[in-house]
Amino acid sequence: MQQKLISLAIGATLLSAGGAMAQEVVKIGYVGPLSGQSAHLGTDTSNGARLAVEDLNAKGFKIDGKPVKFVLMAEDDAAEPKQATAAAQKLADQKVNGVIGHQTSGTSIPASRIYYNAGIPQISASATSPVYTRQKFNTTFRVVANDLKLGGTLGNYAVQNLGAKRIAVIDDRTAYGMGVATEFVKAAKGAQIVDKQFTNDKATDFNAILTSIKSKNPDLVFFGGMDSVGGPLLRQMKALGIKTKLMGGDGICTEAMPKLAGPTAGDDSVVCAEAGGVTPAQQKKMEEFAGRYKKRYGQELQIYAPYSYDAVMAMATAMANAKSANPKQYLPFLSKVSYPGITGTIAFDPAGDIKDGALTLFTFRGGKKTLIEVVK
Repeated sequence: MQQKLISLAIGATLLSAGGAMAQEVVKIGYVGPLSGQSAHLGTDTSNGARLAVEDLNAKGFKIDGKPVKFVLMAEDDAAEPKQATAAAQKLADQKVNGVIGHQTSGTSIPASRIYYNAGIPQISASATSPVYTRQKFNTTFRVVANDLKLGGTLGNYAVQNLGAKRIAVIDDRTAYGMGVATEFVKAAKGAQIVDKQFTNDKATDFNAILTSIKSKNPDLVFFGGMDSVGGPLLRQMKALGIKTKLMGGDGICTEAMPKLAGPTAGDDSVVCAEAGGVTPAQQKKMEEFAGRYKKRYGQELQIYAPYSYDAVMAMATAMANAKSANPKQYLPFLSKVSYPGITGTIAFDPAGDIKDGALTLFTFRGGKKTLIEVVK
C-alpha cells in the first residue's frame, strides 16, 4: 500500500512537472539605453515594460485558453546605433516573440530593419522620427505622436501662445533632435529664426553657441535633444544672462530635467511636450500608475514607463486575439488592436503610428512637471 502511494505521488509530481514544462514562454525583448547619459530614461522605459510583464503573469494571462508565462529580455544599446543593431540581432537570434524599443529614433530606425527581416513586431514607446514608420515595414509601430505632430505643435504654440517673434534653435544632430527641430521651424510661421546652432548628444560645454545666441537677442530658445544635454544647456543659458524660456520636446520633458538644469533655471523656464496626449480623463490612471511604479521601484517615473507598459499590454492583447504568440500569427491582429491603456487607446494607423496622436504640454514649477494643456 505504501509503495502504491509512493508511486502515485511520483506520478503526480511528474504530471505536475510535465504541465509546468508545457507552459508556453512568451519572450518580450526590450532594448534601450541602460547605460550612458540617457540610462535614467532607458531604465524608466524598461521598468514600465517589466511591470506589464509582472501584471500579465500575476493574473494568469491566457492565449488560446492556455496560461502562458511572459519573460522580459532586456538589452542595453547605450543610445548608440551600432550597439542597437547588435542588440536587435541578438534578440532576433533568440527568437523573441516581440520587442519593445528602442528608446531613440537614431537607434530604433536601424534596428527596425533587423526585426522586419526576422518578422518580429516592434513597438517603440518613445521614438518620434517620421522615418521610423515610413520604411514600409509592417512590423514597426509606436505608441507616441511623431515629430510632425510634436515639432509642429510646439512651433505653432511658440508663436500663437507664447508670442515668440525672435527664436534661436539648437539641435543635437541626432535623428530625434534634428527631426523635431526641423518640424518646429516649419511650423513657427510669423517668427524670425535669428540663429541656428548645433551641438551633440554628449556635449557639456555650450558657452560658444550660447554667446552667439545671446548676441541675437532671442525671445525663445528651442532645443532638439534629450535632458542630459538640455539640463546643462538651460543652466548655462541662465548663467550667461539669457532670460528667455527654453522649449523642447519629450526629450527634455522628464522628471530629471529640473535636477539637471539646477536651481538657477527657476519656475516656468521650460515649455516642453510629451509625445502622447494624456487627457484629464486619463490623468487619474496616470497618477495611479505613478504610485504603483514608485512602490515597485522606489523611485519616481520619468516619462516613458506608462507608454512601454501600454505597448506590452497592446502586444499581449493582439496575441490573445490571434490565439497565438507566434509573430506571424499575431502581427495582423496587432495592426488592428484597440487597447484601452493608461495613456489612452492604443490603436495604429496603416503606417504603424498611433491613431489620433496628441500632445501634453508641460512646464516645471517647484521641481515638478506641471501640466499646461493637452493639444489634439
